[in-house]
Amino acid sequence: MAVKEILVSEVGPRDGLQSIKAIMPTEYKKNWISAMAKAGIAEIEVGSFVPASVFPQLADTAQIVRYAKTIKGLQVAALVPNLKGAIAAINAGVDKLSIPFSVSETHSLRNLKRNHQQVIDEVRQISRYISQLPKAQRPHFEASLSTAFGCTIEGTIAESAVLASAEKLIEAGAAEVGLSDTTGYGNPQQVKRLVEQIKACVGNEKLTSVHLHNTRGLGLANALAAIEAGIETIDSSMAGIGGCPFAPGASGNIVTEDLVFMLQSMGIQTGIDLPQLLEVRHILRAAFPSEPLYGFTPDAGIPKGFVAP
Repeated sequence: MAVKEILVSEVGPRDGLQSIKAIMPTEYKKNWISAMAKAGIAEIEVGSFVPASVFPQLADTAQIVRYAKTIKGLQVAALVPNLKGAIAAINAGVDKLSIPFSVSETHSLRNLKRNHQQVIDEVRQISRYISQLPKAQRPHFEASLSTAFGCTIEGTIAESAVLASAEKLIEAGAAEVGLSDTTGYGNPQQVKRLVEQIKACVGNEKLTSVHLHNTRGLGLANALAAIEAGIETIDSSMAGIGGCPFAPGASGNIVTEDLVFMLQSMGIQTGIDLPQLLEVRHILRAAFPSEPLYGFTPDAGIPKGFVAP
């Protein structure tokens, strides 16, 4: 495998915090995001523009985006559920925004309270809105194919449905699609096959990232399979916090610290200072003293003689 560099996109401040009932104070969030950026994380999904009544943990997202934008070199991303959220995200200054499209329509109705056609309509409206902005103000717009490997509500998801959804999202104006294992159902063979099929369907450059959960312990194996299929960006969450509140049992993002160690041990560059990143966990521990924090690398330590590429 001749991969030289992978972008590790940190989703803890959004996907992680939305799954924890306790609310992290705004200043803690700022310190956490700043510390991760200093450790070399180049892209962070800092929150979601959703109603505070649904996710009070993310009520300060606009404020957090504006702060994160002051950090030199950091790509600031956010999730949006609709055009209203996208406009708020753009006004706050995001570099990248994504909207989830659940291939499982039942999950879509629970997650966004919208059916497939309604989400496609939102994608089209967001794309049209972005196209009317000055080029310097246009964020990168991604539509994420959620529940692409299976759904805890519907069960098996046909790969043909994933491919058809990808085509519709690109036709509606998304710059690219992301591939998401929302429920942790995917296996390495399936991940590699689906990545290759989607790339062949919509274009190699229109699928560059995956969002994988470690629900059944296959997160890193699936990440490696995705990289072998040409993926350039892997989402992960510090200490493995997070999951999907609307998919029963879908706990556990890939642990950022373990992902970085795996990549660097293989000679793949991430731009991240792993020892410094491990120290950042203290901020999470201080904010959530009773919350479980995951990761084998933080527990075992960095091997003696380990040198990052």
